[in-house]
Amino acid sequence: MKKLLLNFIAITAMVMLGITANAQNKDKAAVEKLIQNYFNTLNDGDATKLTSYFTNSAALLAQGAPTANGSDQINGTFKYVFDNFSYSRKVSIGETNIQGKYAIVSSTSTGSFKIKAKNETVPADFREIFILKKEKSTWKIARYMYNQPN
Repeated sequence: MKKLLLNFIAITAMVMLGITANAQNKDKAAVEKLIQNYFNTLNDGDATKLTSYFTNSAALLAQGAPTANGSDQINGTFKYVFDNFSYSRKVSIGETNIQGKYAIVSSTSTGSFKIKAKNETVPADFREIFILKKEKSTWKIARYMYNQPN
């Protein structure tokens, strides 16, 4: 009886570890897909769709600009940006760390942006940090900061 109980506990533990690992893999895939979608939408210049990737209380901390807090300010920031610039960026995801309903993702992006008023294309590399939050089974960006490395 004791051996049977120990086998049951061992099997249950293995099943639970497998379920947890599977959930982690699904979350990692969903988080990384969101980051890729973010850059695809940035390249498309769609402020409304880009804003939809953020939580309602998100913060966008852009280099050299005031912090945009909440959906309205973030959407306004992206509308201004797309009125003045267009992007061609490719992202490489570095580290993804998921802890419960939060995820931290580091990435780098390469490519260029075009200054519309001057019709000038500028090459630029960036590094990014995303903090994501899972809301109602959907990952969204809660905080986003980027800058250019020296």
